[in-house]
Amino acid sequence: MSQKIAFFDFDGTITTKDTLLEFIRFSKGKAAFYAAFALNSPWLVAYKLKLIPNQTAKEKVLSFLYKNMPLDDFLAKCNEFAATELPALIRPKAIPEIKTLQEKGFDVVIVSASPEPWIAPWAARIGANLLGTRLETREYKGRICLTGKIDGHNCYGEEKVRRIRAVYDLSGHTEIYAYGDTSGDKPMLALGTASFFKPFR
Repeated sequence: MSQKIAFFDFDGTITTKDTLLEFIRFSKGKAAFYAAFALNSPWLVAYKLKLIPNQTAKEKVLSFLYKNMPLDDFLAKCNEFAATELPALIRPKAIPEIKTLQEKGFDVVIVSASPEPWIAPWAARIGANLLGTRLETREYKGRICLTGKIDGHNCYGEEKVRRIRAVYDLSGHTEIYAYGDTSGDKPMLALGTASFFKPFR
């Protein structure tokens, strides 16, 4: 029996906006959003100049906003965001494509550099699997809290391919579709027997 699988980048491919930025606005408010980026601007500029990796810049912002935040509180915000904000960010053409692939027998996998917790409820609703950036936690004052660091590597670029190959044996798949919208998706797009760049614009 032939195996079929489709890998979708999330931010910008399925969504109209970067959900990390939207989640920060939603969970912390505009004042904290602008403060986080103003105070961390040297790191963000260094990333744009390719002087530091995107993981370093992302961790600076995540640490500023979420370090020592109880995991339960963070997940509650993620679930609320997924239910109330995320549906309006989904590109209209993305869902029909996903449903068509599923009807044709494709497994659908969301592969995202954004943290998994606010994508997971949406992915579950549409019957997709998820590989995303994971957030590090630790016990702090008797509760499991975020550290502000990424657990492992940011799921971006070549890391997307490593995460995919760690879970899926692609040698048995006769059809591999890949969808993305930035240079960070190109390694994943190269896996496809068919690849689609900015397909839902």
